[in-house]
Amino acid sequence: MLYLVALSNTHILIIPGLGSTELVFLIVIVVLLLFGAKKIPELARSMGKAKGEFEKGKVESAKETEKLGKKDSEEEREKLEKAARALGIDVEGKSLEELREAIKKMT
Repeated sequence: MLYLVALSNTHILIIPGLGSTELVFLIVIVVLLLFGAKKIPELARSMGKAKGEFEKGKVESAKETEKLGKKDSEEEREKLEKAARALGIDVEGKSLEELREAIKKMT
């Protein structure tokens, strides 16, 4: 007896008495029938390349985000130093937070 369960637009086929090992074997057999034994290494290679490209893109995106964050903090520091100098505040050796606090006290 087969059961078809619908979960938010997803249909899951439930076969009673079929364990996880049997399900894996069933999936392997279906893949073999659909693609053939010669295509499976090619598919695996393509999936590996796709995963590698995804990882490379993820690393590149993280580097770009970090680069933009540094650029923003450098620009913010320049603006705070300019404002502090205009108010006559010594900017040497002060962190961004210390500059903000000194500017708040002066205004």
